[in-house]
Amino acid sequence: MKKKPEHRDLFAGALELMILKSLHWRPMHGYALAQRLQSISEDYLQIEEGSLYPALQRMLKAGWLETEMGLSARNRPVRIFRVTKAGRKHLEQELDSVKKMFAGFNRVLQLAGRQEA
Repeated sequence: MKKKPEHRDLFAGALELMILKSLHWRPMHGYALAQRLQSISEDYLQIEEGSLYPALQRMLKAGWLETEMGLSARNRPVRIFRVTKAGRKHLEQELDSVKKMFAGFNRVLQLAGRQEA
């Protein structure tokens, strides 16, 4: 029996980071990307079209992504999103930033209840 996921908002930039990481692995169209994120997260994340497509457009405008026309698995025309060189650089910077943020977060959780000597 699968546990029903709780709704949690993502931290600022999390969606863009997941999009860049996923598209760095393999270029894909929007629907396939949403399905991949949902699958990888074991259904804890449900990326709605109202969030995904505006994020993709912002990332295109920022120069982190580019598109080309392709065909879906059902042989329908789709926009395939691919990470650019600038997108790869941004991904590296963001991954480093997130690692530092979570290191600080973990430190606070470990030490917040301790009395300092």
